[in-house]
Amino acid sequence: MKRASRRPPPNESADSMSGTDTNGGGSGTGGGTSGSDAWNARYAEAAASDSSVWSLAPNGFIASIVADFAPGTAVDLACGEGRNALWLAQRGWQVTAVDFSAVAIEAGRRRADHLGLEVNWVVADVTGWVPPALVDLTVVAYLQLPATELASVIATCAGSLEPGGMLVLISHDIDNIARGVGGPQNPAVLTSVDSLRVAAADLEIERCEQLQRRVGDAMAIDTVLIARRA
Repeated sequence: MKRASRRPPPNESADSMSGTDTNGGGSGTGGGTSGSDAWNARYAEAAASDSSVWSLAPNGFIASIVADFAPGTAVDLACGEGRNALWLAQRGWQVTAVDFSAVAIEAGRRRADHLGLEVNWVVADVTGWVPPALVDLTVVAYLQLPATELASVIATCAGSLEPGGMLVLISHDIDNIARGVGGPQNPAVLTSVDSLRVAAADLEIERCEQLQRRVGDAMAIDTVLIARRA
């Protein structure tokens, strides 16, 4: 498997819910087999204790935006244990969930079976994976990559949307280091409004801004992007 950087390393916080929830959404910025091995071990440890690495509820921002969308085809890119994919499937979406951790994908598959949901689970490096067909929606929660790699992923997402299809993305903002709490502390994998606007230039941007998210008594700073294919 080639390099599958997608989330803060296991020893870093990756807060991913809007509101007060501090559970995160994914795996590390390390590369190759060592990166996936580290996250496979973390997911396996959680599964062994009948728990999960991330919240079982969907990301709050993504849920708040997508709740009013008519169901169609969707991709949950860098899905972790699949919390957003499962939520989408419960709402009638035909979902493909993609992650580089085979253990996380298996955890998501078990939850889907338990809930009686159909999700297409794919183990793949999200930096190189392309949907086999155009989709109506792609959601991305906390895919923390160097700017050029994230821009490449967003370009692939843009080209994989149906006309009128939507990209909904949330990530840790670079200002979170100085003014926020939690999240990766490596500025190379943090986003900004400007960097996401450039990366999504091929789409019609409906919203691209910083979003504050409460974490206990403090506030984390995310960047959010909502964009549509013309």
